[in-house]
Amino acid sequence: MSWSEIWLWVQDNTWVATVFLIILGSLVGRLVVKFVFDRLERVSSATENVYDDAFIHVARQPVGWAILIFGILAAAAVVRDNTAAGILDVVPQVREVTAIALLVWFAVRFIRKVSDTLAGQQKDKDDVATIDAVGKLLRVSVMITGFLIALQSLGFSIEGVLAFGGIGGIALGFAARDMLANFFGAFLLLLDKPFAVGDWIRSSQMEIEGTVEHIGWRVTRIRTFDKRPLYVPNSNFSNITIENPSRMTNRRINETIGIRYDDVSILPYVLADVRTMLKEHIEIDKNQILMVNLNEFNDSSADFFIYTFTITTDWARFHEIKEDVLLKIAQIIEGHGAEIAFPTQTVHIHQAVLAEKS
Repeated sequence: MSWSEIWLWVQDNTWVATVFLIILGSLVGRLVVKFVFDRLERVSSATENVYDDAFIHVARQPVGWAILIFGILAAAAVVRDNTAAGILDVVPQVREVTAIALLVWFAVRFIRKVSDTLAGQQKDKDDVATIDAVGKLLRVSVMITGFLIALQSLGFSIEGVLAFGGIGGIALGFAARDMLANFFGAFLLLLDKPFAVGDWIRSSQMEIEGTVEHIGWRVTRIRTFDKRPLYVPNSNFSNITIENPSRMTNRRINETIGIRYDDVSILPYVLADVRTMLKEHIEIDKNQILMVNLNEFNDSSADFFIYTFTITTDWARFHEIKEDVLLKIAQIIEGHGAEIAFPTQTVHIHQAVLAEKS
């Protein structure tokens, strides 16, 4: 065969070069993807986020195979368009099914990787079992969904399958409802972080009060102040109001004190000295509101109140400071020759009545 004949054949069959370039580009692209993922894994390993590590680790193989397979299918499409190979007419369907299979493969591996990582971080066997069960449920759901989409892309009618699957899905949904609710409740707790391990929390709606010991994927364990363990399903925290006293910025002293009516004339001096004492007290937060005022004329006393905040939020230390403040107030009252009132009744007898009896 002469060079002219070879050249004419090449001109008539340029698609062969196209096929060669597509295959070569796919192989080069797969090598580039390997290099890129190697760099990404080194970067992600420096972070504490487990999800980016799982994503990069799991995506490596599906992306690499996607470049290679879609390159081969693209080359097969070129051959189909330039030859009479009828067998290659299935290339579009194969491309769709391959894309679905690769996505399902990635999703299943990602779910498994994340669930294994989360399970490895748990100490409670019940939490490990819950994570494993939810992971299996998600993987099965992804595989069934991918299978149905693949059937649809191949031209099969899946209405009957969906009708049967709908009944099964309803039954499965009822069976796994509480488990999934608790799992997503735990996810919201970790996302919103209304409390953490070691916090003191309480809720009047469910009579919950104690220290958080463990936040699991199914239940949260709370140790009440009488040392009883309390296990609360995580789904309950989505429907109740939680108070977290551990995150308070200050503790409040709000007390009412009464003095005798005989000492009302010196009450302004008592109030002034109490204000001075509180302003000079090293444990009182001067940046918060501070009030000392006459509040009420009661049946047997003239009442004044103190309203202020301590710097500390520690419960035991707060009571020590409150005790010190109250004792200092008692000393101030006594120092002015006054007395703290207690319930008494004074009987006044008119002079005319005394004269008549005498």
